Order: sequence, then C-alpha cells, then structure tokens
Amino acid sequence: MTAVLVDVDTLAAELAAPAPPAVLDTRWRLLGPPAADDYRAGHLPGAVFVDLDAVWSGPPGPAGRHPLPAPAPLQAALRAAGVRAGTPVVVYDDGDGAGAARAWWTLRWAGHGDVRVLAGGFAAWTAAGAPVTGSVPAPPAGDFVVAAGGLPVLDAAAAAALATGPEGVLLDVRAAARYRGEVEPIDPVAGHVPGAVNLPVPALAGAALADPAGLRAAFARAGVRDGVPVGAYCGSGVAAAQAVLALHVAGRPDAALYVGSWSNWVADPARPVATGPTP
Repeated sequence: MTAVLVDVDTLAAELAAPAPPAVLDTRWRLLGPPAADDYRAGHLPGAVFVDLDAVWSGPPGPAGRHPLPAPAPLQAALRAAGVRAGTPVVVYDDGDGAGAARAWWTLRWAGHGDVRVLAGGFAAWTAAGAPVTGSVPAPPAGDFVVAAGGLPVLDAAAAAALATGPEGVLLDVRAAARYRGEVEPIDPVAGHVPGAVNLPVPALAGAALADPAGLRAAFARAGVRDGVPVGAYCGSGVAAAQAVLALHVAGRPDAALYVGSWSNWVADPARPVATGPTP
C-alpha cells in the first residue's frame, strides 16, 4: 500500500526535503469547466498541471474515448513536466480519485516504477492547512524514457475471453444502471460485456483505499480470487484505472485494464451486448 498511496504529512515532508518528488496536478472532470482553471486558482507548490485528455490519453476514436497515448507524445509531455527516471512522482486530483488513478496507471504502464497517489487529493491537502500557490513552476526538462508495457492491458478480444472463460473475472465498474443497460448517458449502446461482473467504483475509491482488507473482501464478493486473472473496464478507461489502483492496494498488481472499455467495445456493432443485473 505504501508504494501506491502517500498521505499529506508524508508528502509535505518530502517536498521540504533536498530532493523532492515530482508532483503532477491531474485534476479532471468529465463535464464542466476545464480543470486547468482549478490549477491556476491554486495548487500544490511545485506541481505541474498535466491534462488527462491531452496527455494521459490518446485522441478519441474507435479505440475509445480515452485510449492509450502514443509513447512519443507522452514522453515529450512528461519530460516537459520535469519527470525523471530516478525521481519519484506523486499525482493528485480534487480527491475523487479518477484523474490521479489514470495518471498513476499511465505512468506505471509507461515504465515509471515509483508513482504514488496523494490520498484524498487536493481536498485533503487544503483541509490539512498545507500550503497552496498560484505560481506556475518551470521545472528543468526531465529525462524519462517511456517503455510501454509496465502494466497489463486488455483489448476487446482479451476482455471477452476473460469475461467468458472458465477462469478469470472481468469487472465492470460503472454504475449499476449502466451495467444493466437501463441508461447510457454517454456511449451509443447500453449494456455490458457478456460475462462481466458489476462492482461500481465508489466501493473501491476514497476512504476504501485505506482498508486493504475491506477491498479484498469487496473483490472476493465479485468473484476475484487469488491466482485467478482479473481485469477491469468502465466507460472509457478512467474509472477502471481506479479499480486497478484498488486491486494493487489489495495485493493484485497483476490486474489488467481494458483501456478502451465500453466506448471501444460498442464501436464494433458485431460485438455482443448483454443487459440485466447478472453476468
């Protein structure tokens, strides 16, 4: 757990040390005003804003609304943010966990081995009375080299095989009504990947991350067992990164992310769609 999360007091002490971690502001919202406005209004000292749509994801299309970024532009953006190969990275968002989890996952997938999420995000930082600034830093250029493949990824075929095979669990972490196919506010088709098990992400985020035993129990209720492959998807691969983060906290660093998620699945009308409350 200590390799995944960092609390406010620990981060504040690290930022005051001679060799602080790189801090990335990854606030993001699906709808509403740009999160960059929040960053300009105030952020952690030394933090650099890195946009989820522009950096942590590739351009939307048949691969999904938030597909994998290409290595070259990702590397350029990370170097511009001051990310270095031998320097720890801390990512944070408002506190909902979505933007930070996707940033954490993408950095780990890109080969950076020391990435942590600020527990409670910006909300926890300000609640503790820790310093906030509006000054935008100009960090020295980083030297990080993207080496894709640091975390496992599922494509549509692998997600289908995991969901319907004799061994394996594919978690659908969207709201239950979306899983059942009763509503679909974003994508053109409602329902879920046949065989996928619904475990909405709120049960895996926020305060739940401080309770590895509770997370393991929640995953066990969804059929996740030791030694059995597990993967996760959502609408576009953002909330599912929160599930993978929680799986790491729960002791499953082998958990895979279906990055394209439902937005990729329904891009091909030949793929089957299931509805209803059960896999």
